[in-house]
Amino acid sequence: MSLYDEGHTIAGWTGVGIAAVGGSGVGVGVCTASVPAVVVGLAIVAVSALVTWLLHLSGWGKPPGVRPRDQWGMRVRDTRAREGHAGCVSCRLAGRGRTAAPVPVAQGEVRAESIPLSPIE
Repeated sequence: MSLYDEGHTIAGWTGVGIAAVGGSGVGVGVCTASVPAVVVGLAIVAVSALVTWLLHLSGWGKPPGVRPRDQWGMRVRDTRAREGHAGCVSCRLAGRGRTAAPVPVAQGEVRAESIPLSPIE
C-alpha cells in the first residue's frame, strides 16, 4: 500500500466536477458547430481551475507527497495551508511556501521510498 494519497480532496473533486461540465459544454459546442457553446465551456473549465486553487489555498486541498494516515480523509482540512506547502505550485503562485524547508520526520515514522518501475530508470 502506498503512503501517497494524491487527489483525494474536496478541492480536487470539486475541480474535476466543474471541469467535466465545462468539457461537456465544449464537446456539445464542437458537435453543433456553436462557437458560443465552446467559449462558455472553456470559461467553465477556467473557473474550475480557479475554484480548485482557491479551495486548496483555504485548506481543502492537500500538499503533495507523504502525509500521515490520519490526514488521508477527504473531510480533513489542512491546517498548514496558510503557511504554504513546500514544493507546491499552487502555494508558490499565491506567494506562500517560498522556502522548501524539509518536513521533520517523527521518530519511528515510515517514509515512502521510490522504486523503479522499469529497468530504464
